[in-house]
Amino acid sequence: MSPSPALEAALAEAAQEIDARFDALLAVPDDPRAGLYRAMRHAAIDGGKRLRPLLVFATAKLFACDRDCAARVAVALEAIHVYSLIHDDLPAMDNDDLRRGRPTVHKAFDEATAILAGDCLHALAFEVLADPATHPDPFVRAELVLDLARAAGPSGMAGGQMMDLEAERTTFDLVTVTRLQAMKTGALIAAAVEAGAILGRVPPEGRIRLRGYARDLGLAFQIVDDLLDVEGDEALAGKKLRKDAGAGKETFVSLLGVEPARERSRLLVDQAIEHLRNYGPEADLLRDIARFVLSRDH
Repeated sequence: MSPSPALEAALAEAAQEIDARFDALLAVPDDPRAGLYRAMRHAAIDGGKRLRPLLVFATAKLFACDRDCAARVAVALEAIHVYSLIHDDLPAMDNDDLRRGRPTVHKAFDEATAILAGDCLHALAFEVLADPATHPDPFVRAELVLDLARAAGPSGMAGGQMMDLEAERTTFDLVTVTRLQAMKTGALIAAAVEAGAILGRVPPEGRIRLRGYARDLGLAFQIVDDLLDVEGDEALAGKKLRKDAGAGKETFVSLLGVEPARERSRLLVDQAIEHLRNYGPEADLLRDIARFVLSRDH
């Protein structure tokens, strides 16, 4: 199933916006740092589905937030995502040679440059969020920084990656795999949805349904990833597949089986959409994103 026309247009617009902002932020200097900037550009520009930025845009739109503010937050979220991919691909982690059909950063450049490129994108994310240009209210900026730091750190993405490394050395049950993926993949997806609500000055108690949407969407996304790792096409994925089984890692598919995992992803998407029942047509893009997660082929 292809994305709806509205979603297809929104994905294209988000990709164009994020690429343009990275292009401006990562202009290559005429000094010895040039290779570092080229490495960051290699990873950040013209890459991926831009799902996390689109979630920022879609949620911010619910609350009629300024588009430029949302775009700055979206590029910060994507900078964290890109940094994580650079580091995940390193020989000490997943040891991947390809990402989105292109050489990974440590292959296109070298390991030291890749580490520094990831470090710099991590720092850039918080520099952008803390800049007054992102939002005039310092309390909003501080909350954006705090929420993204939590999502990226030991209680979120990085902690989940550590659990993923441990999964090669021990056997995890379904509860542990669910927690792992809620941290490794789900935390940044949740941060993207939360960021739109923070921009809209929605108080924490008013974000409960959006958090439920993000939680279920994140798990559905990961289950589909696990299914694609088993059934997917490496040419479409632009990277090596079927690595989890080779590493002896438990996944949703290995623990549940292919069809039960597929059914669980459908139930999670239905639940995600149900969390939005109090919103009208203004949440249709969020609903479309949830449905798209089920149908993606890479």
